[in-house]
Amino acid sequence: MISRRSFLDGASAAAVTLSVLGRSLSALAEPLGLPLGIQLYSVRQQLVKDYEATLAEVASVGYREVEAAGFYKRSAAEVKAAMAKAGLRCVSSHVPFGDLNPHFDEIAAFHKELGVEYLICSTPGFKMPSATGSNRGRELTLDDWRWNAEQFNRMGEKANTLGLRFGYHNHVTEFANIDGVVPYMELLRLTDPAKVTMEMDCGWVVVGGMKPVDLLRDHPGRFSMMHVKDFKADYVPGPGGHEPTITELGQGSIDYRPIFAQAAKTQKIRHIFVEQEGFDMPYLQSLKVDADYMRRIKT
Repeated sequence: MISRRSFLDGASAAAVTLSVLGRSLSALAEPLGLPLGIQLYSVRQQLVKDYEATLAEVASVGYREVEAAGFYKRSAAEVKAAMAKAGLRCVSSHVPFGDLNPHFDEIAAFHKELGVEYLICSTPGFKMPSATGSNRGRELTLDDWRWNAEQFNRMGEKANTLGLRFGYHNHVTEFANIDGVVPYMELLRLTDPAKVTMEMDCGWVVVGGMKPVDLLRDHPGRFSMMHVKDFKADYVPGPGGHEPTITELGQGSIDYRPIFAQAAKTQKIRHIFVEQEGFDMPYLQSLKVDADYMRRIKT
């Protein structure tokens, strides 16, 4: 016969084992074995109305990690408390170049206090200020892009000293051919991998006329995070075309299975974020469609 204490110790150990196994099986249900993540730009309109309630709703459909796109005038302590209450981890944050460049130290200190791993530049900047004070209608030159690479290296070096990882997130303009040169290729060539990581927005890569699989294969180790979104096949690939129609994952033209399969071969992806920039249905239902799609993908 076993003692009551031995029985309880054994039961506790079994419970821990089952809990860990359950978490492991749950993780394997998502691409690359990573927790389900979401870029909070997806719910920007809802966050303005009720920050804490929106975070709770995001968590309710299965998301566990988030990437911020603004903090709505909240302190780092307030954001941390709201995330903890919702059971979410804020692991990354987007900040546009126009804010980062003049206020990098202040912004980096905020994110260090918040406890994020990644500080991501979400837009490029212009080397020279506009004579009119507005960048509307301006197009980036190759010189601008090369200057951006220099600034990213500088910011990345400073971020490293704080224990943050600095990176860049693409849209479409990076893939516009300028005098035979694709700016995104210049960013990959000129940025130091030890200082600057890349967050691939797979949807915008496709719309930009390139293939995520090719970039992942040809540039091993350069990408640590990914954005996933879907568009209907109603656009002409390449910069300069009309805006594609946004839809939920699995409802459009992008198949993420080969993309994740390639990422598993050549990259060490740390986080994957769903980004739903518009909705074809009530937003929480939309985010659940996305979550269900991600759980069906096996890598």
